[in-house]
Amino acid sequence: MFLVEIDKTDRKILAELLRNGRQKLADLSETVGLSPTPLARRITRLERMGVIEGYTTRVNQDKLGLPLNAFIFVELEKQSRPALERFESALRRFDEVMECYLMTGSRDILIRVVAADLRAFDRFIEEGLMQTENIRSMRSSFALRTMIRRDLLPLG
Repeated sequence: MFLVEIDKTDRKILAELLRNGRQKLADLSETVGLSPTPLARRITRLERMGVIEGYTTRVNQDKLGLPLNAFIFVELEKQSRPALERFESALRRFDEVMECYLMTGSRDILIRVVAADLRAFDRFIEEGLMQTENIRSMRSSFALRTMIRRDLLPLG
């Protein structure tokens, strides 16, 4: 069940844009079976509804010298809304933080960090994350390799 009203054609448009966000409108038009003008209107509508939040490029982090993916599980001292907002705001300062999730269970936060190597990761922990208030404990795990990575959502 979708929270916004989209139809089968919208789902097809989204799937194609997720597969290749750089394709020309004419090519997308042919793939989804709409002429360019109604297609452009649908895309604009999806953008206005907030379904399409933006467009990005996927890069190979290994080739850019950032092969290390670390996952840091954080337990906070306090979990009040103001404390969580301050923590989130502090994390936004660190370019190494790629994703951050508020979690259920024994750990409050899950953070994915990228780094060039263990020395850079250690520097991030000591000079960055450990200087952030409200952390009770941290545990890190390193990804050996990416087995599955998807950007395509199961749109049905």
